[in-house]
Amino acid sequence: MPFESLATEDTLTSIMIRFCVNITVLFILIRMIYYRFSKKPEYLFSFFLMGIVIFFICSILETVDIQLGMALGLFAIFAILRFRTVNYTVKDMTYVFTVIGVSVVNSQANIAPPVLASVTINGIFIAGALFLEVFLSKRLMVSQTIIYNKTEFLKPDFRKELLKELSEFTGQNVEKVRIIKADVAKCTCELEVFYREKD
Repeated sequence: MPFESLATEDTLTSIMIRFCVNITVLFILIRMIYYRFSKKPEYLFSFFLMGIVIFFICSILETVDIQLGMALGLFAIFAILRFRTVNYTVKDMTYVFTVIGVSVVNSQANIAPPVLASVTINGIFIAGALFLEVFLSKRLMVSQTIIYNKTEFLKPDFRKELLKELSEFTGQNVEKVRIIKADVAKCTCELEVFYREKD
C-alpha cells in the first residue's frame, strides 16, 4: 500500500503517522523556538501535553464525522476557561492558540498530495514563528511597572539621569519611561519602564 494512501486513512497506523508529524512540529515550535526566545520552562509541559491531547481528541472524533461540532466545542471550552489560573502574556496565549491550531490541522487536514501538503503547511507554521521571533521581537520593547521614590528625577531636565537610574535598578537598558501616577505627599510614583530584553 502506498505511503500517501496509508497516511490519509482512518486507521491506527494513519493516526500514528500523523501524530509523529504533529509531535515533531510541536517540538520545533515549542522547544526550539518558543523556549529559546522566552526561556519559560514551566510552560513546556502544558504546551506539549495540550498539543498531544487535542490531536488525539480531534483524530478520534473525526472517525464519527462530527468535525464541525467538535471544532466549535473545543474552541468554546478554551474560550470559557481562558486559563484564568495562570498569568499568561499575549505572546504565551498566541503560542497556546498556535499549539491548538497545529494539532487540529495535523489531525484533520486531508489535502492531496498529503506528504507535500503536510510539509508545506507545517513549514509555514514553523517559518512564520521563527521569522516573527527573530526579526520582529528585536524591535519590540517589554514593559514593566515599578514603584520609584526619587520624584525629583521626573523633571524633563533629568531625563538622562532617570533612565540611567532605572537601568541600574532593573538591570535592563531602559529606553523609555511613562508616569502612571504620582503621590506627591509620599514622594513616590508608579512608572512603566520600557526596554528590550537581553538575549
